[in-house]
Amino acid sequence: MTRKIFPHAGAAPQALAPIPLWQQLAAVAQGLQMILTGQSGTAALAAVPVRLRPGVQALLFQVLRQLGRAQALRKQLAPKAPPAKVNALLCTALALAWDEVQAPYEPFTLVNQTVEAAKRGGLERQSGFINACLRRFLRERDALVAATDQDTLARWNHPQWWVDKLQQDHPQTWQQILQANNAQAPMSLRANKRKTTPSQYQQVLAAINIESTLFGQDGVQLAQAQSVQALPGFAEGVVSVQDGAAMLAAPLLLQGLDLSQPLQVLDACAAPGGKTAHLLEFAGAASPMQVTALEVDAERSTRIHDTLQRTGLQDQAKVLVADAGKPQTWWQQANGGQQFDAILLDAPCTASGIVRRHPDVRWLRRESDVAQLAAIQAQILDALWPLLKTGGRMLYCTCSVFKAEGDAQIKAFLARNNQAQLLPSPGHLIPGITAQVDGLQENAAGDHDGFFYALLQKNA
Repeated sequence: MTRKIFPHAGAAPQALAPIPLWQQLAAVAQGLQMILTGQSGTAALAAVPVRLRPGVQALLFQVLRQLGRAQALRKQLAPKAPPAKVNALLCTALALAWDEVQAPYEPFTLVNQTVEAAKRGGLERQSGFINACLRRFLRERDALVAATDQDTLARWNHPQWWVDKLQQDHPQTWQQILQANNAQAPMSLRANKRKTTPSQYQQVLAAINIESTLFGQDGVQLAQAQSVQALPGFAEGVVSVQDGAAMLAAPLLLQGLDLSQPLQVLDACAAPGGKTAHLLEFAGAASPMQVTALEVDAERSTRIHDTLQRTGLQDQAKVLVADAGKPQTWWQQANGGQQFDAILLDAPCTASGIVRRHPDVRWLRRESDVAQLAAIQAQILDALWPLLKTGGRMLYCTCSVFKAEGDAQIKAFLARNNQAQLLPSPGHLIPGITAQVDGLQENAAGDHDGFFYALLQKNA
């Protein structure tokens, strides 16, 4: 079989060499079927044998980024939806094969191996149907693709409601957001200023032939993704993997505060701990600042401990398993019932800004989720605001591009809190856009994800 392109997922291509393609395609189709029934991409990949996982993840992500087109093509080939397992195999093959430029294998190879996956995966009776559909696709590719070009789902590979909401929220930039979502995100690292500088670490990378560029205060963006095990000093906490937009949180919250004082800082909704560590790194080793990191999910809270342990900051942070929206259950334990000097609220959201890193999100979310999550965000904002000292600062952020979770959320909060003042903030950061957006200067966050930031000060 001829291999054209390996869609990089942080693992070397040779790891895939001994694994038959049909086996990978079968695993991808199984993962796709799980996602289409509401399970996350993380859960889908966890069900894949470890040996297959790197290659399956790369192929699955490509399928998810092209799923709208694949579904539209499948409807052209088989107007009546086939059984779920058959549909998943067909959509897997169509997503990978429809665009020859992006196809990881020759289309004929993909078709042959998909049929083989059907035969070996309990679909012997349906393998003829799958073969007929895919052979017709190869014969009539141009006409079938053209017939789907005006289909919103096929063109943008996002649900119709998602496209409609972006058009409403961002009428000037909605197309750029969708295009960015369908691209692979770069790998960005945050240099731990307690242990190195971005330029020093860039030199270390250059010495082992890893190309990179610098951005922002602490960012190093890799020209090509790498396994973290291949990164010098990663295990010792010299660098952490973090998107450029997420790196803005610690500086935004702490700049202007007197870090020589024993500040009490709350990091609400803190897992996996990247922002918790960055707060402490930014403050510096001489700062007596203490951070309380909250996480409602006990399993996810272990990742905060792991992050702090790796970066050597475990003694300066207290990790609590608690619901940020119910302070009465944890405030006394966290800070003795005293108010905080600063609060970072990275609120639960639709994750609509990180679709390029998590391409399953667009297929898992429902339109009703936006309002439901906005209500949760408002409840947490209102619950945490009394815990902030007068003169203190709260940084509200979400990894969302939907205005209900950003601009509209903060406007509503300011309307019901006359003590709250909005300080200069980035607002909505748009993925794939590096020029001025909505009057805001470029945020120097590199090639960043979609995010929202609002810095609030509590006045007397």
